[in-house]
Amino acid sequence: MLIDTHAHINFRDFKDDGDEVAKRTLAEGVWMINVGAERKTSQRAIDYAKKYDSGVFAAVGLHPGHLANVEYDEEVKGEKIKFSSQAEAYDEKYYFSLAKQPEVVAIGEIGLDYYRNAARRELQKETLLEQLGLAEKLNKPVILHCREAHEDLLGILKTWTLVGNKPLRGVVHSFSGRWSQAEQYLAMGFYLGFNGLITFARDYDKVVCQMPLDKMLLETDCPYLTPLPFRGKRNEPSYVKYVAQKVAELRGISAEEVAEATTKNAKGLFRI
Repeated sequence: MLIDTHAHINFRDFKDDGDEVAKRTLAEGVWMINVGAERKTSQRAIDYAKKYDSGVFAAVGLHPGHLANVEYDEEVKGEKIKFSSQAEAYDEKYYFSLAKQPEVVAIGEIGLDYYRNAARRELQKETLLEQLGLAEKLNKPVILHCREAHEDLLGILKTWTLVGNKPLRGVVHSFSGRWSQAEQYLAMGFYLGFNGLITFARDYDKVVCQMPLDKMLLETDCPYLTPLPFRGKRNEPSYVKYVAQKVAELRGISAEEVAEATTKNAKGLFRI
């Protein structure tokens, strides 16, 4: 069994066959958490979770990329991604109403994104803090997005958890930082999530190999970041097995050991 802790079949890329993908994924013994990025996709994540007796869960939140009107094309390690967004203001009452539903296992994805993001950094920080408060209020973990902003995110989390002495648990998804930054997140008790990027980019090998296995989560971030051997095609939650295989290869252990450990980690963090 494996758990894709960060999927997006609630995104428009799966509008025609999302249920078929979900059923196929479950049939392969893979559970998934569909992660929202704003109002529509957060609600859609819950809608998907309600359809299944087990194995499909939701996370809701306002991604920093949706705080401003944005439209751009980018290339990530050879993969072309088109991103567009209409500005949304954070509405705590709305997200509270979503987050308190039993299908919701986390607040996310939330965080900071300083890469080609038109949203002011102070607005991003304020919105993140509000959503950390929502997670604290509901005693749910956070799924953190961070792009080119690790020092600021670490500062916020340290102030919240160490200075403020407030309980907070969660994962830094699609971890992209240095080992020295990984150590700081791990010291605060956070998990680190890895996806298909590790199958074709060597930037993450040191962290994957050196971090404790009991703090690692696996994800796809589908439909993006498709792992080898399916580069160039739409990613799917079942492809998380290729991430597990790469972790096993890098650490010199079996894929079964990776699957067992990361599944236990996900069940514990998200209480599923």
